[in-house]
Amino acid sequence: MASLELCQVAKKYGHQYVIKPLDLKIEEGQFTVLVGPSGCGKSTLLRLIAGLEAISDGDIRIGDQRVNHMEPAKRDVAMVFQSYALYPHLNVAENMALHMKTKGVAPSIRQQKVQQIADILGITPLLKRLPKDLSGGQRQRVAMGRAMVRNPKVFLFDEPLSNLDAQLRMELRAEIKALHQQLKTTTVYVTHDQIEAMTLADQIVVMKDGYIIQQGSPLEIYDHPKNTFVAQFIGSPPMNLLPGEAIQQGERWSIRCHGIELPIPSSQLGQPLTAGMPLQLGIRPHQLKLASTTHGPKAVVRVVEMTGDQSLLHLNWQGIALYLQHYGRLELVTGDEVRLDINPQAIHIFDEAGNRL
Repeated sequence: MASLELCQVAKKYGHQYVIKPLDLKIEEGQFTVLVGPSGCGKSTLLRLIAGLEAISDGDIRIGDQRVNHMEPAKRDVAMVFQSYALYPHLNVAENMALHMKTKGVAPSIRQQKVQQIADILGITPLLKRLPKDLSGGQRQRVAMGRAMVRNPKVFLFDEPLSNLDAQLRMELRAEIKALHQQLKTTTVYVTHDQIEAMTLADQIVVMKDGYIIQQGSPLEIYDHPKNTFVAQFIGSPPMNLLPGEAIQQGERWSIRCHGIELPIPSSQLGQPLTAGMPLQLGIRPHQLKLASTTHGPKAVVRVVEMTGDQSLLHLNWQGIALYLQHYGRLELVTGDEVRLDINPQAIHIFDEAGNRL
């Protein structure tokens, strides 16, 4: 394994940048997830690291080696694709051993390595099967095994679970995490699924329009989103955002939203405010509570989603759509009125442009 560093790396087609110049440092053994909406550049960035596309500017270093013009096969990286990319005429063992065979590795060593990885992934009974005889989850395990037998410096995953059903995604997500904890190989993982990002990553890199918007640990990004884009992209259901304005009360500041006023925690005040300044108030759905009294803002229930042990309420409060996540079951139906309780210590404050104060 090795560290991975991108210095002012950019990619453009003609005069159009798809990756603006960016810097990214991934420590040796770190599991980094690139996350963002479709078209943000995350898969393109992965392909630049792999050498499947040439960079337009900057430097890519794997360990101490600059790999800008190095062929993909010589970069010592292994990539797992969304589409599995297995050879249909080769059985599982042959697919896993193919790279070693082309490198001239002795048959006995190939067999030993394939057996070792197959045992780790639980696919030993499948070694003689062809890809057409495997399920989607089994094919993805084989694709992972083919990458693992190479013992690369860096693993690259390009949305490997997006073709699987929800149960298989959960199972393989846990397997990928467990494998990383066992192998400690530097890993770059691309997904648009923020649940995968939160559960797998040591470091999350949030991208938009070819830029890195924010990077940090999963909880750091969840608890302290840099702007409203990150706040709503990381978290499911997304953070509620309400328009408001700054109100000064002596040395203290509050935010007024549709007739209610909430004190702004001092930890949220990263820049000076002016009275009447437009702000946005953010509150996570699980931090928005049902009031046990007749006080508090009144909202109307639009939809109730029951997920067994939780209830997700879609609310309308003075024309603003809100999510409320309740841990438990609620006897509510569309059209019911509820009172809300907002904890001032749980709010996030953003300026009019969407940047965190």
